[in-house]
Amino acid sequence: MRGVEHIPWLYDACMSLLERAGLGRWRRRLTSGARGLTLEIGCGTGRNLPLYPAGVTVIGLEPELDSIRRARRRAPRALLVVARAEALPFRDGCFDTVVSSLVFCSVSHPRRCLAEVQRVLRDGGELRMLEHVRHPQPRWARLQDHIQPFWTRFTGGCHPNRDTVAAVREAGFTIRSEERAAFGILRRVSARHRKPPS
Repeated sequence: MRGVEHIPWLYDACMSLLERAGLGRWRRRLTSGARGLTLEIGCGTGRNLPLYPAGVTVIGLEPELDSIRRARRRAPRALLVVARAEALPFRDGCFDTVVSSLVFCSVSHPRRCLAEVQRVLRDGGELRMLEHVRHPQPRWARLQDHIQPFWTRFTGGCHPNRDTVAAVREAGFTIRSEERAAFGILRRVSARHRKPPS
């Protein structure tokens, strides 16, 4: 299903407005904590790629080829891979950090994606997320439920009512820090992954 998320120039225009309203500051805080070999899931048009600290090696993963082409113009030396988060083409335990920014609202199978993130993160690795999520107050959550069918069609896949942070906990991650903004729906989360003892 095509929507705003699949039209790179339109998506970038929308993101530029949001970044001036404060999203840019949250992006910088998200990327500033990345360490070592880092995978950015759903790098889109590459808006985060220039923001990573020196010394961090970033691989950007995105399923949309048109978005990857735009990301290549934004970050010419970036390592970019066309693939889906549900089937990461990397070996087990190879990343120190995995980053997602406004991604888990749109993936087809969030649980499968989180299982893949766990698989590719090393023991003690960090998942850093900037996601909009289900509102904690029932009346606002019901509004999100009400607009979800239209919004999902309009954007091309975004589900504004997903409780992504709860899904991260259910997947076995330990939430280390969490910040909430934008009327309670935007969250920045840092979570650790520990492999179970064999």
